Formats: sequence, C-alpha cells, structure tokens
Amino acid sequence: MKKLFGTIVSLIVVAATVVCLFTGCSGKKETVSTDGSTSMSKVIGSLSEAFESETGIAVSYNATGSGAGIQAVEEGRCDIGLSSRSLKDEEKAKGLKETVLAYDGIAIIVNPSNPVGELDVETIAKIYKGEIANWNEIGGNDSSIVIIGREAGSGTRDGFESITDTKDSCKYNQELTSTGDVIATVAGNPNAIGYASLASVKDTVKAVTVNGVTPSEATIKDGSYVIQRPFVLVTKEGVELSESAKSFFDFATSDKANQIIVDAGVVPAN
Repeated sequence: MKKLFGTIVSLIVVAATVVCLFTGCSGKKETVSTDGSTSMSKVIGSLSEAFESETGIAVSYNATGSGAGIQAVEEGRCDIGLSSRSLKDEEKAKGLKETVLAYDGIAIIVNPSNPVGELDVETIAKIYKGEIANWNEIGGNDSSIVIIGREAGSGTRDGFESITDTKDSCKYNQELTSTGDVIATVAGNPNAIGYASLASVKDTVKAVTVNGVTPSEATIKDGSYVIQRPFVLVTKEGVELSESAKSFFDFATSDKANQIIVDAGVVPAN
C-alpha cells in the first residue's frame, strides 16, 4: 500500500512539473523594470503593452522622475532608466549610457480662459525670471502671473530651463512632482502658466505658440518648435541587460516600434 501511495505521489509530482514547464509556473514570471521620467509614461506604457502582447513579458514602470531613474540605473535597482533629458557629463563619467528613443516638445501651457495664446522664448524667460509679473504686460488680463514648474531633478524642468536660459533663476510659485500635477494646476488656475510634455497635454489646458510655431509632431520633427528635448533610455556600460530587458530594449528602438511611438504623441529618433 505504501509503495502504491509513493508511486501515485511521484506521478503527481511529475505531472505538476510537466504542467509547469508548459505554463511557465516553474519560476517567477519574466519582467523588465523601468524607472524614471514621468513625462515618458504614455510612450513607455504603449511600448510595454505592445511588447507584453507580443512576448508575454511584463514591463514595470516606476514614475520617479528623470534624476531618480538615472540614479536607479547607477545603483542597479532597475533594468532600464528613463530620462527626459540628455545625460550630463558627470553621469556619463560614471559609466551611464544614453540611447535616444524619441523627441518630445515641451509645451508652454496656460488656462484655456487666458487670452494670451502667443509667446516667444525671450518673453517666456522673462515671465519665469519674474521680470514680467502681470498678464496685462503681454496682452492678457490684469492679474499676477502664477508660475508653475517641476521639482529639481526633473528632466522636463532641466530641458525647459536649458532651452530658455533660465537655469537657477526661475521664480516658481509652485514646484510640482509630476507632469499630471502641472497640467491639473494650470487647468484649475486662470492666472497660471506652466510647462509639460506635449505628449501629456490635454484639452483642459491651452498650449501657446512659441516664436509663432505651434507645438506638434511635424514642428518637433523639423526642428521649428524650439522647446523640445530627448526621451532617453539609460543603461550602464559593462552591465549586461537580462535577456528580457535586452528584448524590450531592442523592441523599443526597432523600426516596428515607430508607429507606437508616434501614436503616443512623440517623434521616433530611429
């Protein structure tokens, strides 16, 4: 009887092993971890969904901001970092490597009720430096301008301040930790101005023209819309990606990902 019972148990174990081999339950489900830019949420979400549909491999996304994502790669806490700015020389010196995935316009946004719809880079810089403090100085209502921006370390902030030459001189009324927060705040305040990834802009706010150019895929691609920055995949030199992470990286930078990237509102670098 004991022999029969042992045989049955052995058969059950063998059967379970076979099932696991075919269903993938013999180990943890394959995943790829990404960490960084909140502005890249839409494009990474679209790429991850398509990749998982094709391969069955899930891609996690930790929206911490560009600086935190770069640090996560440096410290080995994720497979691929996401940055909405180019790497700095000191980051490259630490062995970090950038691969440009796409280009994104940084839209200058105001409340839809604001009559101001056109600005140039010089005027935007003066607003953010506090040199223009009332909307009536530039054709708007007689109201103090409320300046909204991102937190230190944000790739969007770095890109905006670099292009407008306002680094370390912006007079922010509020510094927010995500693109969504900036959009929501501007949408709720008729006197606010902010900046946000074009791919994330909703009809709750109005994107003004800059130097007479409307932010769009076409104007980003031809370079006529000047407030734009790269979306970057960050890896570390000498650290080999896992097979799953390498597959996602190759997928995201391949020709077949271009339409997915375009549909997410940004311009493919490939």
